[in-house]
Amino acid sequence: MRFTRLRLLACAAVLLGLSGPALAQRAVGGDLQQQMSPAEFKAAGLDKLSPTELAALNGWLQGKVAAVTADVREQVREQVREEAREEGRQEVIVKNRGFFDFGSKEPITSTLQGDFRGFGKGYRFVLANGQEWEQTDTTQRAGSRKPTPAVTISPGLVGVWYMQVEGVNLRAKVQRVK
Repeated sequence: MRFTRLRLLACAAVLLGLSGPALAQRAVGGDLQQQMSPAEFKAAGLDKLSPTELAALNGWLQGKVAAVTADVREQVREQVREEAREEGRQEVIVKNRGFFDFGSKEPITSTLQGDFRGFGKGYRFVLANGQEWEQTDTTQRAGSRKPTPAVTISPGLVGVWYMQVEGVNLRAKVQRVK
């Protein structure tokens, strides 16, 4: 029962973590008009608002989305900590890094298993710590060969992670797959 509840909370946090900040970020510029079709905007009566009123509504919406996202994120963090304490597992919080944000902004440092041969969308990188990451952006670097280089994977905004390989001037956007 607890595991199912944890999974539901984690899924809610991920969905809000992905959608909430994106909505909030769009709302910053007064973009309710861009989020809705013209018909939806008019049907909601928002076309009757002055630019000042629309900006105030966007600000309120941004605050609500940020508050709900923070509340759900904290609930998930506390649930995971509680589960770890009950079962005597301290490694849970560390093991999940890269899948969920549990408050740590510390980069993940390790070395690649095998050679680094460059960046390219869809490339997979297996780290010595057992984590596996896949490149999600189109950053490319071919012709580089570095045997078991040190790597740093740092969190960015809105759950995005970036991988930097020692001796390479580029960094690539990655997501953890294992």
